[in-house]
Amino acid sequence: MTIDITTTQVTALVAAAIILIDIIIRVIAIIVVPRNRRPTAGMAWLLAIFFFPVVGALIFLLIGNPKLSKARQAKQAEVDEYIRESTHGIERASESSTWPEWFAGVVRLNRNLGAMPLIGSNSASLIGDYEGSLRDMTDAIRSAQRYVHAEFYILAYDRTTAPLFDALGDAVSRGVEVRVMMDHIASLRVKGYRKTLKRLSRMGVRWQLMLPVQPFRGRYQRPDLRNHRKILVVDGEIGFMGSQNIIDRSYNKRSNIRRGLKWKELVARVEGPIVSGLEAIFATDWYLETGEPPMREIVPLGQESEAQNLDCQVVPSGPGYTNENNLKLFLALLYAAEERIILTSPYFVPDEAMLRAISGATQRGVHVELFVSEIGDQALVYHAQRSYYEALLRAGVRIWLYQAPYILHSKHFTIDDDVAVIGSSNMDIRSFELNMEVSLLVRGASFVREMRAVEDGYRRDSRELTLDEWMTQPLRSTVLDNLARLTSALQ
Repeated sequence: MTIDITTTQVTALVAAAIILIDIIIRVIAIIVVPRNRRPTAGMAWLLAIFFFPVVGALIFLLIGNPKLSKARQAKQAEVDEYIRESTHGIERASESSTWPEWFAGVVRLNRNLGAMPLIGSNSASLIGDYEGSLRDMTDAIRSAQRYVHAEFYILAYDRTTAPLFDALGDAVSRGVEVRVMMDHIASLRVKGYRKTLKRLSRMGVRWQLMLPVQPFRGRYQRPDLRNHRKILVVDGEIGFMGSQNIIDRSYNKRSNIRRGLKWKELVARVEGPIVSGLEAIFATDWYLETGEPPMREIVPLGQESEAQNLDCQVVPSGPGYTNENNLKLFLALLYAAEERIILTSPYFVPDEAMLRAISGATQRGVHVELFVSEIGDQALVYHAQRSYYEALLRAGVRIWLYQAPYILHSKHFTIDDDVAVIGSSNMDIRSFELNMEVSLLVRGASFVREMRAVEDGYRRDSRELTLDEWMTQPLRSTVLDNLARLTSALQ
């Protein structure tokens, strides 16, 4: 007995299968996607999957998990516990009677989340000149006697950075241990990547890629989970950290050079016991990438520096942690502010909690200012950022646009006149969830005064955006900004 199946029946069966698969994808998405995910991100993913079921599901499988592997998280937890135990009781901060009444709670929050203690007797200075910071780092490397440890999101050998590379080579030749880490994908995307690696190898530098995406070598994770930290430590005595990568300020991109774009950065040079805190971040990342635990650098042993007597606390964050350490620190400070908040971020795409914290600050009478770039280098983030301007202006935030052709890439903020934060973290969902970042909490009026001088310089080189001006934006710009805002939630 034969069964004849007509073309119509085949078509009907295929259509039924497609409908069934579509329903299955949607049902599974409703169960899986919202779990342990912030509501806005969950809703964005569900919309993407409901509008484009197959494509949306495939993209979710590729980049839907915002955390590193459980094995990596377990190693991070292991190191954090070691840091807590080995630094128990070593806090050498100033008398707590001089602190704002809310400061102890913020310190305790950071200790619980990132394991690092608050340490006193430190000095710090700010370097806002791009070439000047490279010169200072180069000079510090040339003075190295024991070791140089460098960890940067982007590390590139070019005409601007050649003196620093030469200094690394000279250090190796005189017996100094030099270890370097760079983010794999970020450095791979810039011009001269292979030349950079060859240069490091030729000099005898021990180098390591961070979060490598090399599936054929058994190394793979969600490709947009990146290590965004920028740290340099010399002999455990001098440390540098902030927003600047080791590359020409044009990033050697033809489009940037054609537009005349130049990056504006801010780097903190620190001395004192806190340098060993930065060393601990490097040591942890080296261990996570290589399996070699250089535990000698994890316990803070740096020499005290009484020049400023700053209280400092290193705050690591990223997808290796179960909590959003940097976001929770930022929110705690925004809610604690009593007089003034000055924010600087090149990519300002706040989540709902941060937006409410900022608007709540203005509503209780706190003066709030935000410095951002007038132009953008990343279209999607730039337009997503713009979608928040109206709400911020209506809340009473003063927005300053740092004028072209500079990209204000600095990442820092000040709270009242006694507390500041500087580091690698932007104020966007990517930095809160997907990037490994490092921030430095500093308590000390002298450091905040130096930061205020930097902010005054930004103000001179910026123009203020008003609500009246913003409301004249054409409809097409508003539509583009809002579409970019929707995509920013896909984390």
